[in-house]
Amino acid sequence: MIFCLASCGQDDLPATTAQNYEKVVCLMSYEDLTEEYLSSYEAYDGHEQIRKCELEGGRTAFIAVHNTNLGPALGGLRMRAYATERDAVHDVLRLSKGMTYKNAMAGLPLGGGKAVIIGNPREDKTEDLMISMGAAVESLDGKYVTAEDSGSGEEDMVAISESTDHVTGLPPEILAGKGFGELGGNPSPVTALGCYRGLQAAAQFKYGSDDLSGMHVAVQGVGAVGLELCNLLKQDGVKLTVADIDDLSLKQAKDELGKVEIVRPDEIYEVEANIFAPCAMGGILNDKTIPNLRCEIVAGAANNQLQKEYHDQMLADQNILYVPDYVINAGGVICVGYEYFRKSAYNPMDFDITRERMIAHVESIGRNVIESLVYAREHHLNPGEAADRLAEEKFLSGEGLETSTPEEPPSFGTGGGKTLVQ
Repeated sequence: MIFCLASCGQDDLPATTAQNYEKVVCLMSYEDLTEEYLSSYEAYDGHEQIRKCELEGGRTAFIAVHNTNLGPALGGLRMRAYATERDAVHDVLRLSKGMTYKNAMAGLPLGGGKAVIIGNPREDKTEDLMISMGAAVESLDGKYVTAEDSGSGEEDMVAISESTDHVTGLPPEILAGKGFGELGGNPSPVTALGCYRGLQAAAQFKYGSDDLSGMHVAVQGVGAVGLELCNLLKQDGVKLTVADIDDLSLKQAKDELGKVEIVRPDEIYEVEANIFAPCAMGGILNDKTIPNLRCEIVAGAANNQLQKEYHDQMLADQNILYVPDYVINAGGVICVGYEYFRKSAYNPMDFDITRERMIAHVESIGRNVIESLVYAREHHLNPGEAADRLAEEKFLSGEGLETSTPEEPPSFGTGGGKTLVQ
């Protein structure tokens, strides 16, 4: 076990946090897990590095770096009350691999990584814990860049930033003094915009037109991303049916959207609609739910929508077009990726890093969706398998992007006639 000091000295810390310095450096230690140990995990995929960290208050964290062929490994920090350490390792292995594929398909010059802390985020989280987590991130010398995820938020990223620069997803007011506050803030509206462009692309592929007006979309989950997606669809005159397990979220949706049909969570699968958009929990496409679907397209923001790989085939057998989740929901990671490029002065793109460029990159998700669906059709593959192959071609070669310059300016926020809520 190695005891780790944050790379910054006490003189480098803000005055308000200098008093925490001794506590942080004394309570973070780490060790790297061996390949022999990791080989017992089904989710192990030859990951480059898995680091176990002992944090403030006796909490344990794991940081996984899956692949850095395209650049530093970017992925969020999840805090969850895992039943065992083995469950946490399995999750961080699976999630970090997913980030490699997501970042590659998004056209980002970034690898894939993830971090998890074992603990209840409502009961066990403290500022000191997050500062020590920052020291854990810093111990990887920039190989891993963290961001918010389930169980962590902007305030946690601020605490983490006190002991490392390898963090993104900071609030605009923190970044404003550095001249690029427009790149910070809540990524949910941007994630919703990418999903909206993905829905248009799926409609183009399925029906021959990307015009969504008059279509019926059933949205599962009207939280931060789902509700923003509904707002964008409403502008197109889409009929909306929504479901959520949270009554407050449903009330907010009703207040914002006006004319919207609300159904019970178990009824959303049976709604006769053009598109079913999962925007809540993962694993919702499974043996039980797929036979009940009455839609022609599945495309939404939720992660890990397929409970098992073969569920991709089950959807195809029902003539339902599935848009791979990590292709369509990459808007958030594009948003925080651009923030990191600008903040760190690491700019691998061939253009200046601005919010307008970031939004244009997010809108290109529609082209990525078309690319994966066309590849699937031409190679007689299911869409999920096709997306995996395309992603692997990008990150296994390690050659980076052929071009990263957006072909067209964004249509949102530049006079395109529609509003992106931010």
